[in-house]
Amino acid sequence: MACLDWSQCPIVESIPGKVSGVWVFRDTRVPVSAIFENLKCSPMEEVLENFPVTRDQVQAVLDFAAKSALSPLEPSRAA
Repeated sequence: MACLDWSQCPIVESIPGKVSGVWVFRDTRVPVSAIFENLKCSPMEEVLENFPVTRDQVQAVLDFAAKSALSPLEPSRAA
């Protein structure tokens, strides 16, 4: 399985020395991985209550991951 190139996602950043350089939501200390882990077992509303991120931020990361998973030959379904 290919790794996502998070550097292409404008809503996240990785800064050495900030949360050990993991990918976080831009201008926060919330790791992207924490949101994915929590979405596995909690509804979106609960995740948004527990982390200082917005629905738009989470949706942007989910959209990026979904688009990255498309085959290069598969047309985008986004309008």
